[in-house]
Amino acid sequence: MSDCHECGRYAPALMSRRDMLTRAAGGFGAMALGAMAARGGLSGALAQLGTAGLHHAPRARNVIFLYMDGGPSQVDTFDPKPRLTREHGKAFPMEIEATQFDNNGAILGSPWTFRPGGQCGLPVSDLFPHVRELADELCVVRSMTSRFSEHTAANYFLHTGSGIAGRPSMGAWLAWGLGSEARDLPDYVVLNGGLTPPGGLECFGSGFLPPEHQATRLRPEGAGLSNIAPLTDPQQQRRMLDLVKEMDAAFLDRTAGDIAVESAIANHEMAFRMQASVPDLMGLEGESDATKAMYGLDAKFKPTQIFGRECLLARRLVERGVRFVELTCPAVEGDRWDQHNNLKAGHENNARAVDQPIAALLRDLRQRGLLEETLVVWTGEFGRTPFAQGSDGRDHNPFGFTSWLAGAGVRGGMVYGATDEFGYRATENPLEIHDLHATMLHLLGVDHTRLNMRVGGRDMRLTDVHGHVVSPLLT
Repeated sequence: MSDCHECGRYAPALMSRRDMLTRAAGGFGAMALGAMAARGGLSGALAQLGTAGLHHAPRARNVIFLYMDGGPSQVDTFDPKPRLTREHGKAFPMEIEATQFDNNGAILGSPWTFRPGGQCGLPVSDLFPHVRELADELCVVRSMTSRFSEHTAANYFLHTGSGIAGRPSMGAWLAWGLGSEARDLPDYVVLNGGLTPPGGLECFGSGFLPPEHQATRLRPEGAGLSNIAPLTDPQQQRRMLDLVKEMDAAFLDRTAGDIAVESAIANHEMAFRMQASVPDLMGLEGESDATKAMYGLDAKFKPTQIFGRECLLARRLVERGVRFVELTCPAVEGDRWDQHNNLKAGHENNARAVDQPIAALLRDLRQRGLLEETLVVWTGEFGRTPFAQGSDGRDHNPFGFTSWLAGAGVRGGMVYGATDEFGYRATENPLEIHDLHATMLHLLGVDHTRLNMRVGGRDMRLTDVHGHVVSPLLT
């Protein structure tokens, strides 16, 4: 039996339905299917499989994951290094690990000035003037590390806890373990700003978990999804779906509760409900002009408009109970946060796209009382070198980079960990992605060591056999 916190929102499952069907005689599949439908929808019932409950009192109900594709430079954003400025142009004095392109130049000082933000005085570079105003909300971790220095493997590691494809993403683990409070929207949504991460859709996959827990990708503009409008009138479509469900129930009985069949049924039901919920989600007529302007929907820079709409939709999704929302970056001139050359223009274009919308999201969540129950995470897959690639770029650096958290249960206005004087390696309280995942799960009421799926005779989990909750980050 899985442990369950008595919060009233989650129901314990003594045994997964699949286990019951395996142990019982055939013929119970249709009965179980009918019982699930009677409880108000297949997707909500299937989401209660797995751990089904909480291990301790949660601080967060939802996660908004701000994925900065390509690897922002820590020494140009949230980790100021005066020594880089003083020694700009000199030979780098530390031993250099192999880099992606092996074109290492001299020390490269940051082109941007760092200034204190908020009451706490946390230093943030001029790349993020809007976010800097919200410094009191930020828990800045300057000692993140990754095991991989290449985008694809590093993205798999960030999203799934493994450097190879095929493992469930963190959003899928949360959706499987906790389900959703939204009956008519998926429990895991990716708002696609235009850039698919290196590694592709495997970053958002469900792996060996039930397929309905992989991410649903929504475009931030237009209808959000193709073919979202019903092809027939709702009553006729309901009758068609009921017929399909009846046939699936018979097939489910013969397959003794095959999880793929269950997932297909759940996805049919969810698609039907989304035909009503997605247009309502995407329609921003109820948002005030002031709110739209705060998010940058009227900005002259098109990428700001796109990411602003992503952030506004993320707020609307967590309001509706969606468990995990990830935002990907829009395309800008000069590529994603991956400036192997032309650092200044490339980082400025990427920051211009996301700075105002992120600050607006934090403000809006705070004003609506949602930040207390929403965990916001900002990170790339790794950082960048303090020495130049060529003369005006930075190569990949997995040895020390910056992420930040805000919101539910997080201690704001603080810095945790440190890199050396050049910002090259984590030297104080180094953390890796498993620790970030463990802490995120903890805030959601889940012990990361107990959210397991047995696969091939081994208990698998998001953090594998690693990771610990970083208690100093928490209130």
